[in-house]
Amino acid sequence: MNEFVVALGWAGLFSPMALGAIGSVIGCSVAGQAAIGAMVDTDSGYGRYIGVSVMPSSQVIYGIVIMFSLQRDVTPVTAPALFGIGLLSGLALLFSAMRQGQACASAIHASKTKPEIFGLSLAPAAIVEGFAVFAFVFALVLAGGIPG
Repeated sequence: MNEFVVALGWAGLFSPMALGAIGSVIGCSVAGQAAIGAMVDTDSGYGRYIGVSVMPSSQVIYGIVIMFSLQRDVTPVTAPALFGIGLLSGLALLFSAMRQGQACASAIHASKTKPEIFGLSLAPAAIVEGFAVFAFVFALVLAGGIPG
């Protein structure tokens, strides 16, 4: 039984990075496809389209930092906390990156048609980023309370 608990602890240790990376790949892909479509339809603004399409990549950075903050000996005592914090923060990063990619794609589509609303159209993507930051901060705070 202890081996299973320790295995879950190891899974939780790497979950924030892995799930954040998966979400970032999906989010950047969705936004990147929108950016490519916008570049075909317009004669300028290519840089900002590409800049917006990489916004979901921040979640993998948060995941890497959480993974490092969780690093400690994986024992039957620490494993449940590592699993819970790692998995739940990783899922938050996964979904926020995916949804942020969709928000970025919408912003790209909107600013393609009306370039003057470019900044305003990024507000939903920034709000989604805020939830990823909440998960990031909570994971760091909770990781500090794990013994070891």
